[in-house]
Amino acid sequence: MAIRFLTFTGTTMLAFFTAQAAPFSVENGLFDQNQANLGLSPAPKALTVTVFTPTPQSDHYGNGVVMVGFKGKLYCQWQSSAVDEDAADTWVAYSIGTIEKSTDGTQTETWSTPKELAPTMQNGIRTSGGWRVYNDTLIAFINVWPSDMDPKGGFAYYRESADGIKWGELKPVLMKDGKPMAGIIEQDSHEYDNRLYNAAHFQPGLLASPIYTDDLSGRTGWVKPNYTNMEHSGTSSREMEPSLFKNSDGHIVMTFRDQNSTYYRLASVSKDRGVTWSATELTNMPDSRAKQSAGNLPDGSVYLVGNPVTNKTRIPLSITLSDDGKTFNRAYNLRTQDELPERIYDGQYKSIGYHYPKTMYYGDYLYVSYSTNKELIEYTRIPLAEICDYTPAVNENPASSSTEAGDHSSAMAIKSRTRPATVQLKGQAVFDAMGRTIFNKENSNIRQSKIRRYSK
Repeated sequence: MAIRFLTFTGTTMLAFFTAQAAPFSVENGLFDQNQANLGLSPAPKALTVTVFTPTPQSDHYGNGVVMVGFKGKLYCQWQSSAVDEDAADTWVAYSIGTIEKSTDGTQTETWSTPKELAPTMQNGIRTSGGWRVYNDTLIAFINVWPSDMDPKGGFAYYRESADGIKWGELKPVLMKDGKPMAGIIEQDSHEYDNRLYNAAHFQPGLLASPIYTDDLSGRTGWVKPNYTNMEHSGTSSREMEPSLFKNSDGHIVMTFRDQNSTYYRLASVSKDRGVTWSATELTNMPDSRAKQSAGNLPDGSVYLVGNPVTNKTRIPLSITLSDDGKTFNRAYNLRTQDELPERIYDGQYKSIGYHYPKTMYYGDYLYVSYSTNKELIEYTRIPLAEICDYTPAVNENPASSSTEAGDHSSAMAIKSRTRPATVQLKGQAVFDAMGRTIFNKENSNIRQSKIRRYSK
């Protein structure tokens, strides 16, 4: 059943159900909103790595963190600025992560200092737009926001690289009619059955809509389908910052942030490969009214990542799981209030918490990238075998045991003969980029401890 809400003197109350079913639902009692950790356990064997920590000499703001795997390395992009969010000096940074495996199979990642992916611009800003790997090419999407555009909006661009270091010029992302995309592209495209799905916020203003293309590079051919926004005021739609997944019926489900502050996710479904979409419905999935991420794991099961709380606080960061994409009945915490560091530097809109997660799987892990307090660039990785039916491949090249990020459908049948040794943790640990433990969930008083490694 789809949930409907009535509002009394500013307080949103659950009121009644309608006859029309929402695209998915959450099992009753899964989240205890009276507990800071929602009554959830830590994600099994989850490790958190810090890619970038601000210093007095560096930028102090960072958000919109997106990762990808390419030719055996990890890539992480984010928008960066000296002090404030969306300031005139905003640019797009990226860092390269080198993956190493020890003789016992333990994986570690070491990250480079930030590099420039898209520089600052006059009369506007550039922000992170996500990645796409196509054949032997790494494609970085960049959103461009002209400062003189009224109402606020922008355009989607991309750059290409064969090695992740040397980049081509910025080019506009094109619609099927050959015209530049007059909208801000979302950061996590998904490939299903030889079609690429995503969303964009179109002009005038920021009107969210699903999009699709049969150009699997994501550079051209985008179609804005038959989708009607919910009733809204102003030049921004009620639906914002969506992500998507494929359910067990083969239907594409798109989930949205709800700007009406119900603190629950919205959802729409397409049963014809993205050509038409159902009326958007309010679900019972809690959400802090923030950017979120969704997708399919290698066995076809579905995940939602975000802050499943019924208020603006972006704590904790959690993953919610479903076998069929219709009923979500399992959830774990990735990060909680307990290990949230103090904010180092002040700045406009720099609220505390775990912000704007995006996801991809590469090798044997699901990677969840995000910004902590809008200044630390971090990710948490979870062994796929801990959250879905998956057997790690025996191969030193992590790219060979999974598909590149963005293609969450063609890796459904990944299997292997044996399972290598992995890091085993009883709780949740936080590591820096050098592999040093900086927080151990099992004992919150231990801030420095040796890494304990086990073999299966």
